[in-house]
Amino acid sequence: MKKIKYYIIALSVFPLVTNCTGQKHLGEKLRPAVITETVAHDTDDPAIWINPANPAQSIIIGTDKDSDGGLYAFNLSGKILHKVTGLKRPNNVDIEYGFILNGKKTDIAAVTERETNKVKLYALPELKEIGEFSVFDGETERGPMGISMYKNPETGDIFVIAGRKSGPQDGYLWQYRLSEKNGFITGEAVRKFGKYSGLKEIESIAVDDEKGYIYYSDEQFGVHQYYADPGKGNEELLVFGKGDFKSDVEGISIYPTSRDKGYILVSNQQNDTFNVYLRENPAQGRIAEIPVSTSESDGSEVTNVNLGPQFPKGVFVAMSNGKVFHLYDWRLIEERIEKALMASEHTK
Repeated sequence: MKKIKYYIIALSVFPLVTNCTGQKHLGEKLRPAVITETVAHDTDDPAIWINPANPAQSIIIGTDKDSDGGLYAFNLSGKILHKVTGLKRPNNVDIEYGFILNGKKTDIAAVTERETNKVKLYALPELKEIGEFSVFDGETERGPMGISMYKNPETGDIFVIAGRKSGPQDGYLWQYRLSEKNGFITGEAVRKFGKYSGLKEIESIAVDDEKGYIYYSDEQFGVHQYYADPGKGNEELLVFGKGDFKSDVEGISIYPTSRDKGYILVSNQQNDTFNVYLRENPAQGRIAEIPVSTSESDGSEVTNVNLGPQFPKGVFVAMSNGKVFHLYDWRLIEERIEKALMASEHTK
């Protein structure tokens, strides 16, 4: 799941507040501005590709999870533009910008294909296949599920971070450096890291390129934080969100309000809400809980880019049961966060 790094919108951010896990009145569920057309089987995870020429023509990329699954591209009205079918249980998808392929900058989507133990790569926005590579080679536990991408701002190197259905207590995630080979993209393992509680599984992974962090959801435990640059080592930096979720800790999305500040939204799947943490200090604890209209939301993504009159401060996209994705106007989410912050200030 990808954060957007091209644009930063200056928004007011309230001071640090105390943990509001005791928040009793969440209010009515937010209603989506758009619900996408249905896929064939089961939506799982979205990503957002920003059209550099016209952000209002940006697209939502989403997986259809099945043994005869697919990868879909939707416009901001929820209409299907392109699709790739016949994928063997694609789980999660993420995007990155500007990989140099055949001498040309190419925006790419990376998708885990669980039944073949591969990551497949597609050029954006047309979804043309441009590479693949196997993951977790030599392991007895493979089955790739979660995926995120990281572009080192200093070197320009692009990486894939992949998780799997199950794995060891340490080294659950593997990181791959992408490179071109014979006109296609492949990946080489450069790092094995990540603690695992053993309670359920790890699927959702998100990377904050600007701040250089990887976050991943250890379901029924919490959210782990590590450095994204393999050169900075495998020390675990933080675990947050413990005790804040009804059951599964799921989709992670990062919304910047400046280069260093913003929000991290994490799906409280069985509660049909999203827990919100401060990007600059997630250890501060949950600052808001946003009720949404999605059912059992697994994957999600957000951007702060102005996508036109319907989404001037960006869009939040979340998977929902019913073979669809929901698109929410960020302004509605921002309003709920600000109300929660003010309510917390008044109870101090």
